[in-house]
Amino acid sequence: MKHINNYVEENKNRFLDELFGLIRIPSISSISSHKPDMYKAAEYWKDMLLKSGADKAEIYETVGNPVTYGEKIIDPKLPTVLVYGHMDVMPVDPIDLWDSPPFEPEVRDGIIFARGADDDKGQSMMHAKAFELMVKTNTLPCNVKFMIEGEEEIGSPSLGKWCEDNKEMLKADIILVSDTSMIAADIPSITTGLRGLAYWQVEVTGPNRDLHSGLFGGAVANPINVLSSMITKMVDETGKITIPGFYNDVMEVSAEERELLGGAPFSAEEYKKAIDVKELAGEEGFTPMEHTGIRPTFDVCGIWGGYTGEGAKTVLPSKAFAKISCRLVPNQDHLKIADLFKEHFESIAPKSVKVEVTSLHGGQGYVCPIDIPAYKAAEKAYTDVYGKRPVPVRSGGSIPIISTFEEVLGIKSVLMGFGLEADAIHSPNENYPLEQFYNGIKTIPLFYKYFAELSK
Repeated sequence: MKHINNYVEENKNRFLDELFGLIRIPSISSISSHKPDMYKAAEYWKDMLLKSGADKAEIYETVGNPVTYGEKIIDPKLPTVLVYGHMDVMPVDPIDLWDSPPFEPEVRDGIIFARGADDDKGQSMMHAKAFELMVKTNTLPCNVKFMIEGEEEIGSPSLGKWCEDNKEMLKADIILVSDTSMIAADIPSITTGLRGLAYWQVEVTGPNRDLHSGLFGGAVANPINVLSSMITKMVDETGKITIPGFYNDVMEVSAEERELLGGAPFSAEEYKKAIDVKELAGEEGFTPMEHTGIRPTFDVCGIWGGYTGEGAKTVLPSKAFAKISCRLVPNQDHLKIADLFKEHFESIAPKSVKVEVTSLHGGQGYVCPIDIPAYKAAEKAYTDVYGKRPVPVRSGGSIPIISTFEEVLGIKSVLMGFGLEADAIHSPNENYPLEQFYNGIKTIPLFYKYFAELSK
């Protein structure tokens, strides 16, 4: 590791300057007026990859925002790592809650504050600089390809088609991603699973107009009451979801992995205190960490209808609405679950109302086996730098494009995140500790070393 530590120490100020140059580009993918900034960011990445040692780097058009692709092929017979990252960031509102301008990065108490400091400019930059380190010190043991997209924060709507169109160019043995987090700065972890998502809007219609609740109440079904009753039937007293067939494809986690997951530090009392609740909920037989990582969920994300203005209005509403989501685990197909929910929810509706279920969006879950060479390589790399074996964790969140990579390209991904919960991604005052940034640059070359050795 000596050459790695020396190179980082000698170049760390330049690494930071180059990251700041990228951060200063306000590449907000969800705001159309920032479209030119997406191309500035793409050009910045192209230039950086070429300077870091790529044999070639190009900007590719998609039906949406551009993708920057670069590669260095040292020997076609060697393993190939495909690095994925994204150049786009979330909007900065509410701007008045920022302590410093979001696109003018500042370092305060050893922490970078800026939009994109962590998600994902800081974490992606680690890969560019780790790549540069290996090239400049003549220690690169694998072929490397980079795919940096500009639409992750809006769901990567164009990337699946672009991958389909460029399958041959993107061939690799593993996809390496840093867009997740660690348990703590002194507790490394590897995200081994991401939950999928199915999301609907339901509309319950009763009478053809709002009615006087005194003249009609008791004789006519109230759509809000009916909707509320239907929702309560979706989860039983043990916390299991009651949709027929819902659990048919759930991938059960092995006892070994559950034991490793259980090694993550967790205090139920601190967890409850942090969110100000007296008791936790969830499916019987599983821990809170497992509830949010390896088990599916059913949640009402919003519900409305009738009169909600100031004061009182005695109305029996014509309609009631809800937005409902299920977080899914790997092997559950979001399209299948969408159909199962629609069929079941409509079937339990009383004849006194009409029910319409509209599927809004969804995505597949993902799981990375902990026995493949890439996972073992990541595990050894973290252990070398942090002095501790990383804990495998299943994230409750979703990154739909990761499952798309497996579906379209047939390649597994390893999620080597270095972010922390305190980094406030997507929020005002997003930040990223310098120590995590530099440790990432030190860890990634070791992943390549061990991956090349384990792939022989």
